[in-house]
Amino acid sequence: MSTSTEAPQLDQPVLFQSNGHVRTYVLNRAKKLNALNGEMINLLRPQLELWSKSDLCRMIIGTGLGRAFCAGGDVATVLKDSLSKATRPAAIQFFKDEFELDYILSQLPRPYVAVLDGITMGGGVGLAITAPFRVATEKTVFAMPETKIGYCPDVGASYFLSRLDGEVGTYLALTSETLVGREVFEHGLATHYIPSRSIPTLLAHLAEFEYPSFAQIHRTIEELHAERSPDEPSGKLMGVVRQALDSTFRHDSVEEILESLETLSSSPDTCVSGWAMKSLETLHMRSPTSLKVTLSAIRRGKSMTLLEALQMEMGIAAAYCSGASPDFRVGINAVLVDKIQGRPVWSPDKVEDVSSEILDRFFSEGSVYRSAAPQLSLPDYLKNRDPEPMAFALPTESEILNTIKSSCESGPVALSELLSDMEGLIKRKLGTKEKILDIMHRRCEVDDSRGTTIVTWKEQ
Repeated sequence: MSTSTEAPQLDQPVLFQSNGHVRTYVLNRAKKLNALNGEMINLLRPQLELWSKSDLCRMIIGTGLGRAFCAGGDVATVLKDSLSKATRPAAIQFFKDEFELDYILSQLPRPYVAVLDGITMGGGVGLAITAPFRVATEKTVFAMPETKIGYCPDVGASYFLSRLDGEVGTYLALTSETLVGREVFEHGLATHYIPSRSIPTLLAHLAEFEYPSFAQIHRTIEELHAERSPDEPSGKLMGVVRQALDSTFRHDSVEEILESLETLSSSPDTCVSGWAMKSLETLHMRSPTSLKVTLSAIRRGKSMTLLEALQMEMGIAAAYCSGASPDFRVGINAVLVDKIQGRPVWSPDKVEDVSSEILDRFFSEGSVYRSAAPQLSLPDYLKNRDPEPMAFALPTESEILNTIKSSCESGPVALSELLSDMEGLIKRKLGTKEKILDIMHRRCEVDDSRGTTIVTWKEQ
């Protein structure tokens, strides 16, 4: 890729490149894992708006240098600003600028490809998650780690995590657990999965298009898809563990989730009991206030538009900056500054002590802690449409289940016949067959005893 005259300074934190009709932003703080700061946001927004209006720009690509796409936002600076009334407006302004940038990225009038070849967390997820094309590799590490630092997943997390299959999004939001490599693709957070070594080839192919269509871009990335090798381990949230996850994290209160995990920690299935015990230990480490705020935001976000979700998260961010919970300060100092190994001193210390009054500080329209939250202001040219982040991802679990149910409505069916019925779905997207088989074994009766695998729909 040749660097254009748009921004020749190689030491600035975001580089802008042109190659034919492709425009690329490159996050350039490799030593800081491309953590997003105010300067980067202020460089990105005007350039993206310029590209959106340019007839010469027909595709936008986002990448990062080094080991990360973007490891998150510069929350240490935000915390420092939030501690003083004089500088608190700067902390709140950072979130406003970040959320507005995320929304602009969701509305780009050109095809947008985010290349997630490395660590992609927090604020980095916000830059990428609404892109119609999100390319993961074996180096991709995804997480929304906010509950670790006494905060709440933002950048639209209440919108996109609430729309993942089952309760995977709830689990990721509450625990801050990571997904690695193919898992990011399997759970819909990436739309494609290719080897890291194939990225230069992909970028070269994309630059060849004069008038790229979404279908052309999809096919070009699919051609580089990395199939699962026979010795590659399956994802950690598959099979019986996924069944357990959906069962325990479906509740609308953190107390019920913890109680369900306690019950499953005695399961005779060691995979399930081990996962439940680990999940309990993880949740115990997290801020009780953050857990309750996060669960409430995820449940509310499921019925919101992206813009509504971001505005709700703006109120939550303002509340944290305004002292609605001491855990924001405690968590950042413990995890990012002092880097302690144990559990931070959260207040309240127990989930049951996080009262409805504390929750109201983050969600109530009359909360004094939310009063400083600004309205997100966006360019007039935006169409304000909700993004379709799953358009080029694997089919959703509900779509696959509906097809399985239809095939099995007359009674048990042979696996070969079932897969034949779903051939169109399988051909539409590489990786679909593996997802069908995982869902089938979790949600159907599967009988291998007759020489032919027979599948029976199990009423849910």
